[in-house]
Amino acid sequence: MTTTNFIFDRELIEKCQTNAPRYTSYPTADKFNSSYTSETQLSQLGKIDMKDISALDKISLYIHIPYCNTLCLFCGCNKIITNNRNNITTYIEYLEREIKLYRELLYNKKLSVIQLHFGGGSPSWLSEDEITQVMSIINENFDLTNVEEVAMEIDPRHCNESYIKNLKNIGFTRVSIGVQDFNYKVQKAVNRVQSFDESNVIIQSAKKYGLTSTNVDLIYGLPFQNVETFSETIDKIITMNPDRIALFNYAHIPSLTMAQTRIKEEDLPMASVKLDILQMSVQKLTEAGYMFIGMDHFALPTDSLAIALTNGTIQRNFQGYSTFADSNLLSFGLSSIGFIGDSYYQNQKDIKQYYELIDRKQLPILRGIVLTTDDIIRRFIIQEIMCKFGLDFIKIETLFTLKFNDYFTDELHDLIKLQDLDLIELAENNLRVTAKGQFLVRNVAVIFDKYYRNKIDNKQYSKVI
Repeated sequence: MTTTNFIFDRELIEKCQTNAPRYTSYPTADKFNSSYTSETQLSQLGKIDMKDISALDKISLYIHIPYCNTLCLFCGCNKIITNNRNNITTYIEYLEREIKLYRELLYNKKLSVIQLHFGGGSPSWLSEDEITQVMSIINENFDLTNVEEVAMEIDPRHCNESYIKNLKNIGFTRVSIGVQDFNYKVQKAVNRVQSFDESNVIIQSAKKYGLTSTNVDLIYGLPFQNVETFSETIDKIITMNPDRIALFNYAHIPSLTMAQTRIKEEDLPMASVKLDILQMSVQKLTEAGYMFIGMDHFALPTDSLAIALTNGTIQRNFQGYSTFADSNLLSFGLSSIGFIGDSYYQNQKDIKQYYELIDRKQLPILRGIVLTTDDIIRRFIIQEIMCKFGLDFIKIETLFTLKFNDYFTDELHDLIKLQDLDLIELAENNLRVTAKGQFLVRNVAVIFDKYYRNKIDNKQYSKVI
């Protein structure tokens, strides 16, 4: 059983600030390389045991819809800004062709799906008819009889109650909306003006039509934010009563995200103010009954994510903390990332190249990585730390036939330093992240990241807080 009796130790957080991956995968996506081709993908697909029903039941699907109608300046996602509906029509046609290409390669079987997630971009920029069309394509090529979750990221600015009702009718069970901040000055600065009413109608409609879970995304560290105004945003979110809340730290990396060059650094809150905002938000959310899940996720005790945390079954995948593992994740669409066999893969990021490869009946692979045995070991360890706030050394020795102290000699030396900081408690056969260390769990996970340890400059990653 996992518990989160965390302590927000501001002095410790300030002392331990560093850049680190979010670990939605290991190795992280920046380690993917172009030597992973469509031929590599074919080899990995061949490792799916079509006779193993238990393996088939673990198939998840991710559908990337890159289109948005406006540009949010903070966003680092792969997106295409368009108001031309013909572009979306064409994209859906190629999406269907990619899905059918995979089905042909998997012996024309309709694999059983346990989880389906639509991300973007803004998947909700698709009309009701268009999203219904995509769901029909998926149902035609996969078996959704036993699916446990069908989720979509929603932009409330172009959705309404009718849209949510349609999602329920075609099988969706969860929605996540981007809010970021309700303060108008902040919204103008990041080019995303969105009212409380627009946002609230989506959450309340989801509850009205029986969707099982709702999520709201917030960002702290945006231009002109301060404790007083963000406190008002938190109060409004609490009245909306979403099942989950993700409170992300804004990563200002204009060298990697062109749109962020339009955000003036002098308008960003100081590090101390960001911590003030976070501390206030955490206090208000926990007082309102939300459980701290890990890193930047909160959930009501009745939500499946909180239940999974309590039961020790919580996982971490490309959507963050989840009730589902990211093994055997087939991804479709521009720049989407999947996990098959012992490999991660990513599709082409350029729409023309994506279309050209599908026209040639080739898998539209851009890059990827085949995991080594060492990657698999470290991936498991990092998942345990991120999800369970601890690590059982004997469990690792049994699973991977190794001597923990011998295999991780250098890591153990660094763990002692974390113990001195009171981030962890280190015993002979295990480690446990302390109540003070839970907000800094990424500091613990990076100890086992071989790639991070071997790189001098890790500034491409976001701050841990």
